[in-house]
Amino acid sequence: MRIRARRAAEGHGQYEEHAEHEEHEVRTRAPGSVSGVRRAARRLRGWGGVSAMAVACAVTAAAVLLPLAHATPDTTAGVPARGPAPAAPAAPWVLSDTCQDPEASLRPSDVDGAAIARIKAAGKLVAGVDQNSFRWGYRNQTAEGGRLDGFDIDLVKAIAKDILGDENAVIYRAIPTSQRIPALQEGRVDIVVRTMTVNCKRLEDVAFSTAYFEAGQQVLAPKGSPITGYDASLKDKRICVAAGSTAESALKAQSYGAAPVTVANQLDCLVRLQLAEVDGIITDNALAAGQAAQDPSVRLVGSPFTREFYGVAMNKDAPDLVRRVNKVLENYRAGGNDSPWMKAYLKHLQPVLPGVTGPPAPKYRDG
Repeated sequence: MRIRARRAAEGHGQYEEHAEHEEHEVRTRAPGSVSGVRRAARRLRGWGGVSAMAVACAVTAAAVLLPLAHATPDTTAGVPARGPAPAAPAAPWVLSDTCQDPEASLRPSDVDGAAIARIKAAGKLVAGVDQNSFRWGYRNQTAEGGRLDGFDIDLVKAIAKDILGDENAVIYRAIPTSQRIPALQEGRVDIVVRTMTVNCKRLEDVAFSTAYFEAGQQVLAPKGSPITGYDASLKDKRICVAAGSTAESALKAQSYGAAPVTVANQLDCLVRLQLAEVDGIITDNALAAGQAAQDPSVRLVGSPFTREFYGVAMNKDAPDLVRRVNKVLENYRAGGNDSPWMKAYLKHLQPVLPGVTGPPAPKYRDG
């Protein structure tokens, strides 16, 4: 049942009707997925029938998730794409954090500009989110209707509430890691709130809010594995990373002799690990902690080897939206233990990532 709980992420919280229609179209365009699941289930060893079926369901989900992110926004529902926008950047990204204070963002303001006006005219905030990350962005099957839930989702709701006066005035678009920047540049979403690390390379392509969470890259491996961390123990091991992630960039910069395996979404790495198709995973420890808490057969090893900050990503041509989100974050952090930020942390993250005492302090720049 472990994967079933994690892959409960497969829906969209309170999707609008046109978003539900998109999901239906994706699923009907995924022929052959059932046979693939059956093959995957037969490959499991020592998991038992119920767990095997749970993993099979997860693989089905992975098969249909990627096309959803590429679906064309449905303009018939009154929510057009936010374009025009520049072309998507070329991959791969590399570690090149040489800019000064990448976490410094524009100073907060509640003054409306062109981007805010577009969102208000549409009546909806279009948010790019994850639907596979337990405690961050996932479908909570214990909640009414199995709604989309998590720390990132609560922040999206706070932004929608501030701009539109209604926390539910959101269209959620599930996007894989590699599509976060293209989705913004092509106008498919207004914001991306998806455990996205602020760094210099990404600042060439998108704008970020101030940091709302601190994390670090770490290695996730099965218990009993000879892998001891991000070190020479990775030699000749198959190590899984998500395309477009900082983990992918780190492994390209220093592989320690590992054989990289790249997937579209980070949770796909966990499925592959449980199918014994990879030997370990590199990802944000904030995400991996939730996975390790759900699956007693895996654990975080070594220490975090980076210090990273998550930010809300937006189009570079939307400075008024950046300032508005920073204003929301100021209010979100305010109040100490009674702040909306701390309440969201205690609700979603404290059970799997204890010991966090508060959000990172914001950094600002002029211009």
